Parts: sequence; C-alpha cells; structure tokens
Amino acid sequence: MAIITYRDALNQALREEMERDDRVFLMGEEVAVYQGAYKVSKGLLQEFGEMRVVDTPIAELGFAGVGVGAAMVGLRPIIEFMTWNFAVLAFDQILNSASKMLYMSGGQYNMPIVFRGPSGAALQLAAQHSQAFESWLMHIPGIKVVTPATPYDAKGLLKSSIRDDNPVCFLEGEMLYNTKGEVPEEEYVIPLGKAELKREGDHCSIITNGKMALVAMNVADTLAKEGIRCDVVDLRTVRPMDVEAITTSVRKTNRAVVLEEGWKMAGIGAQIVDFIQRDCFDHLDAPVVRVHQADVPMPYAKNLERAAKPDAAKTIAAVKKVMYLDGGEK
Repeated sequence: MAIITYRDALNQALREEMERDDRVFLMGEEVAVYQGAYKVSKGLLQEFGEMRVVDTPIAELGFAGVGVGAAMVGLRPIIEFMTWNFAVLAFDQILNSASKMLYMSGGQYNMPIVFRGPSGAALQLAAQHSQAFESWLMHIPGIKVVTPATPYDAKGLLKSSIRDDNPVCFLEGEMLYNTKGEVPEEEYVIPLGKAELKREGDHCSIITNGKMALVAMNVADTLAKEGIRCDVVDLRTVRPMDVEAITTSVRKTNRAVVLEEGWKMAGIGAQIVDFIQRDCFDHLDAPVVRVHQADVPMPYAKNLERAAKPDAAKTIAAVKKVMYLDGGEK
C-alpha cells in the first residue's frame, strides 16, 4: 500500500482510465495548462495532449452540454467544475439532458459522463461558495451521486464512475485534497452503491458520507475512550444508497445518529431517517438524531462559520443524547 493524498488518488484514477480507454477525456476550467484549480489533473495535458485534456471558457452550461453531446455519440467525458457552486449554472444539462437522455430516447443513448469537482464548505469561502449539493442531486432519477471520503475511496469510486454507462455526479471535498491514506498499487475499483463500515461498535450507529465520514471516525475513536462503541457507516454513494448497510447497523445498535454536511430541510438525513423508521422501527431504543449545518447561508466570519458547520462536538452530543447520557430522561 502506498500512502498518497486524496488529490493524487484522483489523479491516478484519471490517468489510469485515460490510458485504459481512449474515449475518456477531461474537460473543464483550468484543467489543462494550469493543471487543475486543485492540481488534480497535474501532468495529464503533457501525457495525453490537448484533444483529451481540454481547457474551457468560464461557461459551465456550455461545456456541460458539449460533454452530454460527446457522451451521446460514444465518448466518455469527465467534466470538471471548479466547484459545484458554479455547477448550478449547468444544472439544466445535468437535470434535463444527462439524467433523462436514456429514458427519453427509449434506450437508444447511454450517457457515460462524469461531472466532478469539490462540494461543501472549505474555510471562509462564504455563502455562495460553501454549499453541499448531495441532496439536490440525489433527488434526480437517472443520476448516480458519489461522495468519497478517503484517498482509497476516491480512486476506486472515480474509476468505477468513469466506467459506468450512466451519468455520475462525483462530489469531492476541497478540505480533503491534502488528506492522506493508503491506496493499493495494483488495479482496483469500488462498486457504486456500496457503503463501508469504517468503524465497528454496538452502542450507536453514525450514518454519514463525504468529508463528514472523517468527523464520524474521529468521534467514534473519542467515544471509545469513554466506553461508547459506535458503528460508522460511510455511505460513499448516496444514490443509489446502500439501505441494507444502514438497516443492518441500526438493527445491531438500536440507536442512530445521522451526520451530514448540508442543510436540514429535505437533506440526505431526512431520507436516511425515513429508511430507518420504516425498516428498523421495532429495533429503535431512541429517536434518531440528525447533525447538520445550521439552516443559514454559510457565514464568512470564522467564528460564525465554525458555529454553523456540523462538527465532532455536535456529533458527540447527539450520540450521548440517543444513549440518554446527556442528563435527560429516557
């Protein structure tokens, strides 16, 4: 196992898939000459040339549409958005073209396209650059939504996404690019729609995804020192969602906390709680508790931003609440 960054894991996945299949190409803002806004595409222009690593104007709707057309005629485009906040401008192509083309063509057109880039908050990027889009995208039939937390997951899931014949929205974490982890040197892929149990316990399940999986693992390690053992279920893919992994964990622990980066209203957690209450109602010893961003535009001020974000302290408090260790009555 090599220890590499999340950024380098994505770079390896792109390079390996472009070597494997000459229909794969990368297109987006600053992906070529500048080698990516976050250096994920470093070295690819020099290796594959300007026909397969394509710089675009600042026109998300336009180049997303070019990608959709390319996928319709048999190519396998990877569309990089500098941030998913900018991708809102391209939602017409994602929502009305990519997701619906297979259905509306009566099965004549596959749509092997990956839309990728960072989602969620970083540090003091304020309201228009800090939004988590998982719940928006997972609402759309016809799209797969992937949110890797670790370098291992980032590489294996991106390779699977590129090989998939359906549109995939691949949401990375800007704060994850420099994180490091073990990644096999040999070929591997991770199937879409399969969660991973990142920590094992029998007192409470923490269901999460994306960069919040790192928070959940830290919480589980901290609580273990107090004798509280938590399952950490990292969904990895939120559409399709691994409902079996969720229900298996909750039926074991009888308690659940759902940790998500986005807003509360109609968030990922609402869907997870729906699965839990329908499939695990008789197993629950406490109501499910959700931990999420405050229901506000993300503040710029550092102290207010910190208060708005979900974090370890809020998650620990939620676990203790469902364990009835917060001073409350059962």
